[in-house]
Amino acid sequence: MDIEQKQAEMIDHFVKQASSLKGSAIAPLVLEATSNPSLFAFSEILAVPSVAELERTESATLLDTLRLFAHGTWSDYKGKHLGTSMEQKTLVCFLSFAVVVKFCLWTGNMARLPQLVPDQILKLKQLTVLTLAESNKVLPYDKLMQELDVTNVRELEDFLINECMYSGIVRGKLDQLRRCLEVQFAAGRDLRPGQLGNMLHTLSDWLTTSDNLLVSIQEKIKWADTMSEADKKHRKDVEDRVEEVKKSLSLKADADFRGHEEMYSETGGVMDYEEDRSRPKRYFISNLHEAASHILKKITVDWTWFTAKLLEFLLMAFPA
Repeated sequence: MDIEQKQAEMIDHFVKQASSLKGSAIAPLVLEATSNPSLFAFSEILAVPSVAELERTESATLLDTLRLFAHGTWSDYKGKHLGTSMEQKTLVCFLSFAVVVKFCLWTGNMARLPQLVPDQILKLKQLTVLTLAESNKVLPYDKLMQELDVTNVRELEDFLINECMYSGIVRGKLDQLRRCLEVQFAAGRDLRPGQLGNMLHTLSDWLTTSDNLLVSIQEKIKWADTMSEADKKHRKDVEDRVEEVKKSLSLKADADFRGHEEMYSETGGVMDYEEDRSRPKRYFISNLHEAASHILKKITVDWTWFTAKLLEFLLMAFPA
């Protein structure tokens, strides 16, 4: 079961119980709620009419305790639980009357907080880590030790691992080299008085920024569309120009071809292709006939001379 579902079930349980109780009878419920290891939200309990009615009664400390766990930290409790110390009384002597009145009311409310039990102290320290993680995702060890009233790093790391990470309210990494907690996730706390207005103001600023960004994006889209149309027109002009050049070159080629045809077809001009192709054949055959006649003549002359010489040799060899 995840932490959100556990929270919802525990809140529903305590709200139903608080609705059926009155006055000091709510004290055991407040102690149980602020000690429960699975409950980290208290606004719903504070909104119960029977709890809200504790204001300005003898049981007002119960209401202050719930408010402390809803919005406060361990440092807030330490300051309030100490009451009006000698240093505070000395400080009052140097303040104006109006400030003194507010200061007395504040210290009067401080003194109403009861002594917390160990489970409540543990819970309040867990809530303190959540408050610190709201504004900073890198929490130095020195800051954590000061806020949690821890004396050494080993104790701090044990608390962060066992009581915060294992319980699921914080996810992160302990960097011992840099001596800090790098927060990746932290459960949310109840909204403090006035915090909702700040959140609405922040959301309003974000909405205005988003609207301005949207207008800027729309202008960029229009500019891109305009550039696209200009690019299309330029591309069409180039294509038309290319077609004109192609047509011009084609017409020029046709004219040159017709000029060559007229030149070759004129009387007394260059012979046509068939005539030119047959001329080498006729020349070759004529030369071949002349060479054959010359060879035959030469053979005939040489044979007569050879025959005469043969007869002369025979007469000399065989006289009558």
